[in-house]
Amino acid sequence: MNTIEQAKYKFRMATVVEKLIVVNVLVFVLMYLFQVIFFLFEMPLNTISDWLVFSKDPEDLLYKPWSIITYAFLHQGIFHIFFNMLILYYFGNYFLNFFTPKRLLNFYFLGAIAGALVYLLSYNFFPVFSGVGRSYMLGASASVMAVLVGIATKVPNLGVRLILIGTVKLWHIATVFIVLDLVRMPMGNAGGHLAHLGGALLGYVYVKQLDKGNDIGAWWESLSDWFVGLFSSSKKKPFRTVHRNKTNQKTPPKSRNTSGKDKDEKQKKIDGILDKISKSGYDSLSKEEKDFLFKSGNE
Repeated sequence: MNTIEQAKYKFRMATVVEKLIVVNVLVFVLMYLFQVIFFLFEMPLNTISDWLVFSKDPEDLLYKPWSIITYAFLHQGIFHIFFNMLILYYFGNYFLNFFTPKRLLNFYFLGAIAGALVYLLSYNFFPVFSGVGRSYMLGASASVMAVLVGIATKVPNLGVRLILIGTVKLWHIATVFIVLDLVRMPMGNAGGHLAHLGGALLGYVYVKQLDKGNDIGAWWESLSDWFVGLFSSSKKKPFRTVHRNKTNQKTPPKSRNTSGKDKDEKQKKIDGILDKISKSGYDSLSKEEKDFLFKSGNE
C-alpha cells in the first residue's frame, strides 16, 4: 500500500470530526499555496478567496450562494484555524457520544448558515454598521459554536477536565464563550461575534427541538444525501439470480419484533443515563454506564 492509499484509508477510517479538521487544514494550506502562485505571476492575491468568503451585501449572495457554506472552511492566519479546530476536536468528540456523525454535520453546516444570516441581517439592520464599506466573513467559528452549544444544551452538567482549571461543566464553558462574544463586540469584529452568536443560537434551538421530537435539520440532511448521490456511481449493477431458501420464508412474529424491542430497550437505557448526567453530572455514572454510552454514540 503506497502513501496515497494509506492516506485515503486513514481518512476513510477517521471520525467525522477528524475529517472536518482535515478538510479545513487542507483548504487552509491550499489557499496559501494559491496566494504564492498569484504573487509570483503578479495576480490579485484574493482571486479565489473573493468567491468563497461571505459578504455583507445581499446581492453578492445571489450570484455566489455557495459562499454561505464555503466561508466556514476558510481561515485567516494560523491561530484562527488552530483554535477553531482545537475546540471542534475537543467538544466534537463529546458531541459524538450523544449524537450521530450525520447530526454533527447538520450542526456544523446549519451553524455556518445561521451565522452567515445573522451577519448579513446585522450589517443591513443595525445603525452601527451603516456606512461600512466592503466587509466579508470567513472562519468556522459559527459552526464550532453550534456544536459546542448543542452538546452543552444536551448534557449541561457533563463535567469536562480542563488543563490548569480542573473539571468544569459544559454549560459553564458554553456560557463563557457566549459572554466573551458579547463583551468583545464593541472592541472590534462585531459582525464576526454576532455570527458566532447565530451559530450558538442554532445549536441551542436544534437540541431543544430534538427533545420535542422535531428534527429541524432533516431537510439539510436530505439535501446533502441528494447532492452526494449526484457524484456517486450511476452504473446499474447487472441482474443476479437469487435463490430463496424456502425453509426460512416464514419468520415467526416474535422473531420479527425482536430487533425493534431491543432498540426500544436500548434507547430507554440511553435516556436514563442522560437523565442521570443532567441531574448529577457525568462523573456520577458507573464505568459500565460510561462504556455503554460511548459504544452507543459510535454505532
